[in-house]
Amino acid sequence: MQRFGNVIKVKPDKLEEYKTLHKNVWSGVQQMISQCNIHNYSIFYKDGFLFSYFEYTGTDYQSDRAKMANDPVTQKWWELCNPCQEPLETRHQGEWWATMEEVFHQD
Repeated sequence: MQRFGNVIKVKPDKLEEYKTLHKNVWSGVQQMISQCNIHNYSIFYKDGFLFSYFEYTGTDYQSDRAKMANDPVTQKWWELCNPCQEPLETRHQGEWWATMEEVFHQD
């Protein structure tokens, strides 16, 4: 199992819209997340930033990410969510959410 932490800015005028979207996540989006071996997925908000955490239990993360990116339901979901977000300038090429470095973990 791999743990992932990610961060992105949320546009101040879009915060409530983003929260409303995530109170009613589409079942097709949730199913795709599970099918792509992502579990224990959470998104947190603080001071203009969204922080996500999830656990990946698959064997080919890039393939599972591509599967999710090619899913029509997920694409429509992202069309609603992405305008609410502002990626960090320091993210790596090809990232939307910037991957964070894990500096501590305790089971």
